[in-house]
Amino acid sequence: MIPNLPHLCFLPIDKVIIHEWHDDQRTPPLIERIRETGLFRNPPIVCPLQDNSGRYMVLDGANRVTALREMGFPDVLVQVVPPDDAGLRLENWNHVIWELDSVELLKGIRQIEGLNLVAMEEADVEPNIMENCGLAMAQIPGGKSFNLCTQAEELVRRVKLLNDIVDSYKSRGRLDRTMVREVKSLVGIYNNLSGLVIFPQFEIPDVLCLAGEGSLLPTGITRFT
Repeated sequence: MIPNLPHLCFLPIDKVIIHEWHDDQRTPPLIERIRETGLFRNPPIVCPLQDNSGRYMVLDGANRVTALREMGFPDVLVQVVPPDDAGLRLENWNHVIWELDSVELLKGIRQIEGLNLVAMEEADVEPNIMENCGLAMAQIPGGKSFNLCTQAEELVRRVKLLNDIVDSYKSRGRLDRTMVREVKSLVGIYNNLSGLVIFPQFEIPDVLCLAGEGSLLPTGITRFT
């Protein structure tokens, strides 16, 4: 028997859900490619929800699932990974923003209701999704760092604030995902560098629960490995 083969199966596509907002601009090119080649490559990787609903959350392959759903397929071929798989890890991405003035970046974040910016003395503090001060962090060129603080208690409300943060800049500048945690490392790499937003680490059970409730994370802040 060959070890470490993926567990492949077909699932009803309405039982497969995503955990983060999807970029709809990526779907039409994939649909066209599937129709041209007649091939569906790299089955999405999914994990079963723990709520006895029979649903599965996409870990990798949200665009592929969305494409098949829009094409009207009733089922999707997936790779199933249990949530307690020893090889499954959840890490966070940060966002580097450029081609937006740093003042405008901070101004947009300040305008979010229920969120306050507090200047930091130490830039190496870790953000924490459940901390009142440290929901996320922002750094701008020149060395200024800010805690993004809230009094909201519910996890769903805190996730909504993370979405508001990303929405405040995603259409006004350009952004990339990055593992970098210090904005000074990005100076000279990006033209008109705006700043760096550092996101908190999530736990897999929390993401499964949020997805089951329909509370989606911002696109591009989580990555499963």
